[in-house]
Amino acid sequence: MSNSMKITAGRTITRTLTALIRAMGGQRATTIAYVDGKGEDSAGTVEIHNVLTTSKGGITVRAMCRARGEMRTFALEQIKAYTVQRIRFVLTVLEEKVQEVFPLTYFVFTAEEMLDLELERDYLLPKVSLAV
Repeated sequence: MSNSMKITAGRTITRTLTALIRAMGGQRATTIAYVDGKGEDSAGTVEIHNVLTTSKGGITVRAMCRARGEMRTFALEQIKAYTVQRIRFVLTVLEEKVQEVFPLTYFVFTAEEMLDLELERDYLLPKVSLAV
């Protein structure tokens, strides 16, 4: 992995999203340059724990901020550049705490869980019991 910043304006959304999801799956810290809520440029290193879609079709990235030690939300369009680091996650996220703050949100921690959730939503397959 290269440590140079990838400018999102020069990349497709798919390519940026793929890189961020790959960083999440590999539990690699990611340094991002983004526009904060006040419209100012900012930067920080985060540990991405989830990628969500909004009801309006937007994409959000949920990540632990290494500087603050708290969960943060970034709209994908806020992220202007990123670098996937070689260093692994070091912060702990308690799933119970996440569900307490966001009770109607599904959180996935692996690519397999994300695929399962998406397939369940799209196909609404009935649950089959194999108990005899």
